[in-house]
Amino acid sequence: MYKNCKIKNNRQVKNKEEKLCQITKWFQRVENERFLVLERVYDMPRDQLFQLFKEPEHLKRWWSTDGWELPVCNMDFRPGGVWHYCMKCVDKNQEEYGMESWNKTIYKDIIEPEKIVYNDYFSDAEGNINESMPSPEVTMEFIDLGSQTKLVSRSEFDSADSLQAVLDMGLLEGITQTWNNLDVLVERLK
Repeated sequence: MYKNCKIKNNRQVKNKEEKLCQITKWFQRVENERFLVLERVYDMPRDQLFQLFKEPEHLKRWWSTDGWELPVCNMDFRPGGVWHYCMKCVDKNQEEYGMESWNKTIYKDIIEPEKIVYNDYFSDAEGNINESMPSPEVTMEFIDLGSQTKLVSRSEFDSADSLQAVLDMGLLEGITQTWNNLDVLVERLK
């Protein structure tokens, strides 16, 4: 559905691929070597889109990549609250079939329906944080465009190397698929 746009470092849009990204309402860039900024416009009012980020039953419908599910989704959506979840590969055709990926989010600030700020961690099934993995602070902004919402995700890493490590692990491809899934759900809910 959406082409995976290449990251650009704070420069003007000049080539066809970046213009295609504008048409599909999907932008990606790295700022100051430590910030990954993603932007996308969804065809849903802000209040409704925000709900898709705060309710576990909604997250289970879109928060995963192709061939993966969210079998565990424990959420306490409030500042200081925790979202502990597991993504599991259920596609027998994928090399990762049966693999589980546990994550833990600790919410720092929530201003409904405008913003969610959290720390994002790799964890284990018990919720113990994997200190050897990068753990960005993420700010999600929901910008009201009337019948649409511009979603801006700004992930701050402690170093350029930490950001590069998660990019090398496929973070951008995973986010692209996840946000595509969100777009499909938005279309279904219209």
